[in-house]
Amino acid sequence: MTDHLARLQPVLDDVVAANAVRTDVEGRYPTENIDALRAAGLLGLVSAGEVGGLGGGPRAAVDVVRAIAGHCPSTAMIVCMHYAATAVLEQHGSPEIRREIAANRHVSTLAFSERGSRSHFWAPLSTATPAGDDSGVVLDARKSWVTGAGEADSYVWSSRPVAAEGASTLWLVPTTTEGLKVDAPFDGLGLRGNASSPVSAAGAAIPADHRLGADGAGFDIMIGTVLPWFNAMNAGTSVGIMQAAVTRAASYLGATRLEHLDQTLAENPVHRRHLARAQVQADLVESHLDRTLTAIETGAEDAVLRVLQIKAAAGDAALEVTDACMRVCGGSAFRNEVGVERFFRDSRAASVMAPTSDVLYDFVGRAATGLPLF
Repeated sequence: MTDHLARLQPVLDDVVAANAVRTDVEGRYPTENIDALRAAGLLGLVSAGEVGGLGGGPRAAVDVVRAIAGHCPSTAMIVCMHYAATAVLEQHGSPEIRREIAANRHVSTLAFSERGSRSHFWAPLSTATPAGDDSGVVLDARKSWVTGAGEADSYVWSSRPVAAEGASTLWLVPTTTEGLKVDAPFDGLGLRGNASSPVSAAGAAIPADHRLGADGAGFDIMIGTVLPWFNAMNAGTSVGIMQAAVTRAASYLGATRLEHLDQTLAENPVHRRHLARAQVQADLVESHLDRTLTAIETGAEDAVLRVLQIKAAAGDAALEVTDACMRVCGGSAFRNEVGVERFFRDSRAASVMAPTSDVLYDFVGRAATGLPLF
């Protein structure tokens, strides 16, 4: 077992698993889980060793997120967003913020999607205008979905450029910045503990040195850094959900008897066939994810194509696999104590989370036919 998974296992056993149902039922942010990950040193997993982090890459991040998702997908998504934001900050953040994250004292998240451009996350409508005294910029925005809204310590935030050409500019925005507001509490179908809420900015002033990268370079950072990390980790979350649902469905089939036939549900070949197809589908996606990570690590020629494919493939597979697990468990699957319906609900998020499956399929089709992606 790798070091990061060895650190993670007691957190899963002692904290995350114990809090998973409560997190879902109450729709509460899993503070205890994040604190346990902090104590285990895993919030600094992808921070470089030179600033005190563990120096993990995308594969290590996927390992952690996938394992967490097998117990609490809400927590997995919070960690996914933190690692994606950290990947940006490792390249473009100040030494101070990098050290804070490496020391497990700071949680960040992404604030890209907006009400006006929806899942087209690369096209912000929000603005960053120079402050009157030239000390910084003033942000005005209507962000539609921000995971960990009001709970994280900072947002990696997109806006239109201040003056340069380009689609966007990125900023590090402390969540305590005056003028920021979490517009509504989150009460969703799934991922109920991830505090994914709209956030608005009205005259929110931040220093000029909080810019991440050059003015106008936000798009390149989104596509070159955020997209590979986020798509791979989102797929890892879907894989963790699928494997958890199949495991729970198999347990139910083995433990539930048809007394008049003196056999378990697992002895029914129809149930076994549905479960087997679900397991095969989950395993195929996991293999696809492993090849995608290898392509990212080696700079393979097909790396971009695999990054575009994997989130859509995993998200859509999770819909089908959790559907199958609900089906084989029958009416009992609607009871949360069977442990399948929570993963069924949580699996719905990936396909509609930007970039959505439909957008990604369009990108893959464009790549396959030689058209530009944008």
